[in-house]
Amino acid sequence: MGNSFLRNLQTIRYLHNKCSRKSYLFNHTLFTNSTGGQKTSVNKLSKCLNLQHIAVRCMSQNSSRSAKHNQSVIIYICAAGIFMLGMSYAGVPLYRMFCQATGLGGKAVQGHDIDKVEKMTAVKDRILKIRFNADVASSMRWNFKPLQSEVKVLAGETALAFYTATNPSDKPVIGISTYNVVPFEAGQYFNKIQCFCFEEQRLNPHEKVDMPVFFYIDPEFVDDPKLEHVDTIILSYTFFEAKEGMKLPVPNFMAA
Repeated sequence: MGNSFLRNLQTIRYLHNKCSRKSYLFNHTLFTNSTGGQKTSVNKLSKCLNLQHIAVRCMSQNSSRSAKHNQSVIIYICAAGIFMLGMSYAGVPLYRMFCQATGLGGKAVQGHDIDKVEKMTAVKDRILKIRFNADVASSMRWNFKPLQSEVKVLAGETALAFYTATNPSDKPVIGISTYNVVPFEAGQYFNKIQCFCFEEQRLNPHEKVDMPVFFYIDPEFVDDPKLEHVDTIILSYTFFEAKEGMKLPVPNFMAA
């Protein structure tokens, strides 16, 4: 059995060296279940299946004597892929994987303790409905909208949402956005870990881009007497055409 393990290890190294220049697509989509706020990852096994495809393609170039060993390697690779995906079943790590795989990801918002967020406990008896709104300034030539009208989350639970922007014009346009939270009193508890606000976005003619917002509602929300009867929060973004020296409106809850 020890010799078999060494042979498999050598084969893995061989496949790694032979396939290191092969590229593959890892499509990984994350969304929040609207009924309970639980996150679900879709097509998690695509990475494993792509690795298997690469291994099989490389194996066809080997002699028939090594076919049995290469089949074992495929099993080990798939098992490792499933294990890694299982270990990553948590909001913040999954979001990191998503951004690395797709190239998406907005500006990291300063002031958040990631360790604290990962250990945060959701308040299960307080389900909140988060609605999404999108606007553009009168001079802005983009089409801008949320990809979902609303999601349901628990206070103390991370969630992921998307907005999409399209430049229908024949010229490049640089946009920059600001946001607001309604009711205003909820703004201090609405925490965006990653977003695209206050960051310039350049879209070429007829280009379209999806922009993620990774957020959570602070568990202390449930202890605020002013929000005792609030179960709906609106997150609204407005895009402006970026111009030198322009000043963006400050979110209303920050100005108060």
